Amino acid sequence: MVKSLSILGSTGSIGKQSIAAARHLGIPVRALTAQRKVDLLEEQARLVQPEYVAVFDEKAAKDLKVRLGDTSIRIGSGLEGLMEAATLSSVDCVVTAVSGAIGLRPTMAAIREKKRIALANKETLVCAGDVVMAASKKEGAEIVPVDSEHSAIFQCLMGRKEGELKKILLTGSGGPFRGRKREELEEITPQQAVAHPNWSMGAKISVDSSTMMNKGLEFIEAMHLFQVDPEQIQVVVHPQSVIHSMVELVDGTVIAQLGITDMGLPIQLAMTYPQRCASPFEGLDFWKMSDLTFEEPDLENVPCLRLAMECAKERGIAPCVMSAANEIAVHKFLGGELGYNRIYDAVQAAVDHFKPVEDPDLDTILEYDTLARQYVRENF
Repeated sequence: MVKSLSILGSTGSIGKQSIAAARHLGIPVRALTAQRKVDLLEEQARLVQPEYVAVFDEKAAKDLKVRLGDTSIRIGSGLEGLMEAATLSSVDCVVTAVSGAIGLRPTMAAIREKKRIALANKETLVCAGDVVMAASKKEGAEIVPVDSEHSAIFQCLMGRKEGELKKILLTGSGGPFRGRKREELEEITPQQAVAHPNWSMGAKISVDSSTMMNKGLEFIEAMHLFQVDPEQIQVVVHPQSVIHSMVELVDGTVIAQLGITDMGLPIQLAMTYPQRCASPFEGLDFWKMSDLTFEEPDLENVPCLRLAMECAKERGIAPCVMSAANEIAVHKFLGGELGYNRIYDAVQAAVDHFKPVEDPDLDTILEYDTLARQYVRENF
């Protein structure tokens, strides 16, 4: 079990649940960071009494410094503040729950300090999977996934020897519009898109789940995290979200991980691994469980998933461009500036616009992240 935590993105859904898990386990939280939610961040800081808090927005950081003036908590700001939170010498595990490519440099810094990464930031591996995994291997830094699907795969592979894995079976609910044709989704509203049938999540990830872009991002993450080829990953639509993912071994055996739909479980495991500790959650009640069903994804009517799988095969900057373009397109949709089906159109256009770049370094990846965002802002 880890001894102390830094939580990057503490005011988001994963961040809040990470604080709850740490308090349940008695693990001290030494650092918190947020984009700008000063009210909640102040409340969290007074609750867990960290030694350091960083706010990316500098004006908000000054406000927080005044608010916490009666404490000994140090206040930082900007990217420098995130970097310090990720590398505190008193911390041995960093929960990366910030959204977007902003989490890349702090994660790399934490890896260089050989800290455990409780990975909840998709962009880290989607945009820079080759770079991040090479660094973690070189430094001997553990990466333990927090996503329910990747945590499930991680658990299914515990104790397995290299060469035993044949295929990853990545499950997904199919979202609230499963089974609908693309033309039927033209008038979908943000309120409809964020209403996920099984999970309670933030607005952006809920929209991604509805387009199945989220599954596409997870596809790319799994490719890097478990060091497999795209052909070794099969997406399985499982509407009930009881089986969080599976692995098929070379002898044909399939191992599945089942659990309730609560992110608190994989978050806790990322902190306690390789141990398991009692949690405050109830287990599955098999007597109340409905039938478990499985379907093949309809790649014609969920083109975001198809595009992500294509970008996984292309590698280079394609996944980064796709992820960055999608983030801006989704924000435009949530703000009423872009139609639902135009999310895919914007992302596909961005991927087509930029020429391939093989084996990009971190600076190149971040450059294209910025360019892809700018492209969608200016053209959609």
